[in-house]
Amino acid sequence: IGAVELLNHVPTGRTYHQYINPERSMPQEAFEVHGLSEDFLADKPRFADVVRDLVEYLEGAELIIHNAPFDLGFLDYEFSLMDRDGPSFSSTVEVLDTLELARDLHPGQRNSLDALCRRYEIDNSHRELHGALLDAEILADVYLLMTGGQTALSLDAARASESSGPVSIDPVRNAASLDLTVVRATDEEAAAHESLLERLRADGRREHRR
Repeated sequence: IGAVELLNHVPTGRTYHQYINPERSMPQEAFEVHGLSEDFLADKPRFADVVRDLVEYLEGAELIIHNAPFDLGFLDYEFSLMDRDGPSFSSTVEVLDTLELARDLHPGQRNSLDALCRRYEIDNSHRELHGALLDAEILADVYLLMTGGQTALSLDAARASESSGPVSIDPVRNAASLDLTVVRATDEEAAAHESLLERLRADGRREHRR
């Protein structure tokens, strides 16, 4: 899990990053995405061991997530394992889905995180694998450019031009005036996600029996 904090559209430098033991085998297709092996994660804490710190870090915050239903599905599942009768995690937090925001700003265009980096000229060449904290840092820069906020990428330029005036960011379109709402998964998306979770659980049971 990785997250960065923004306060009034400015990165504070306060981050959260935690590797977690998934308590199951690592599918090869997942390893090829993030590069985290079973051996590497074997001695990492379980989700239940870190949930208190995570909740304290997120308390009172609006969560900004790219393709939010996907990530929230995993979090809802983990929370349900600890308290099956309690409310889902996603029902207790305020969420802004930057994929939906990008679709509003750039209809009919590719709006993956990589595509948005190219559109907003954000250098993500160091992103060979999907790491939680790195993805969160990149998403923060993308979100700030989409909404006209200050990004960490402009700090060096600002220092270099102190004598000639402030550096301004010219986003493709300022989204501050958009009437954005929390986007929940459709029935079809929820069913697809549940199917994925069931496949992962089935794979885990097969590995356990071996």
